[in-house]
Amino acid sequence: MQLMMKDDPSSTICVSDVVFNQDYNNHLVHQVVVAYLAGARQGSKSQKNKSDVSGSGKKPWRQKGTGRARVGSIRSPIWRSGGVTFAAKPRSYKQKVNKKMYRGALRSIFSTLIRQNRLLIFKSFTIESPKTKVLISKLHDISLSEVYIIIDHMDRNLFLASSNVHQVLVREVKKLDPVSLLNFKNVIVTVDAIRQIEKILI
Repeated sequence: MQLMMKDDPSSTICVSDVVFNQDYNNHLVHQVVVAYLAGARQGSKSQKNKSDVSGSGKKPWRQKGTGRARVGSIRSPIWRSGGVTFAAKPRSYKQKVNKKMYRGALRSIFSTLIRQNRLLIFKSFTIESPKTKVLISKLHDISLSEVYIIIDHMDRNLFLASSNVHQVLVREVKKLDPVSLLNFKNVIVTVDAIRQIEKILI
């Protein structure tokens, strides 16, 4: 499969059909995206049940003869400062997704990006200094604003320049994620990054 270079329209790059020419599998992509978002949840919420709150375990008054409702502990959930009835405890929200499924979902997403003309390939994508205005100017020259930039190794200038722009995200190939690929309007990929992606997803 031949793709045109964005920074040099007269040149093309040959990419693998196995990675970049697949049908869109909506069910698989949905499952992987849900698992990715679930794994990002902290799950650190913690509340005290009646065994955790402070207070005596002594019965406040005798069972019968007082005219009051029977009660066994001042730590009861229906009492003020008592424990929480169904107390939340730290837990993990992670969902198991095997490597074959994850790679299949990414292949499906990349193939769709190409069909929608949202995947832009550059021989290299760098800036001279770590300045936000330099990066914005470079993107303006190619008529882009909201963009996900995938590079083969971290470029300090790009990383620092993009940190103040919420519509621009710079990531290495090893930190690819399906949510960003789907959410951003355009995806910029360097040639070296394309080759790394092929090695990972084939």
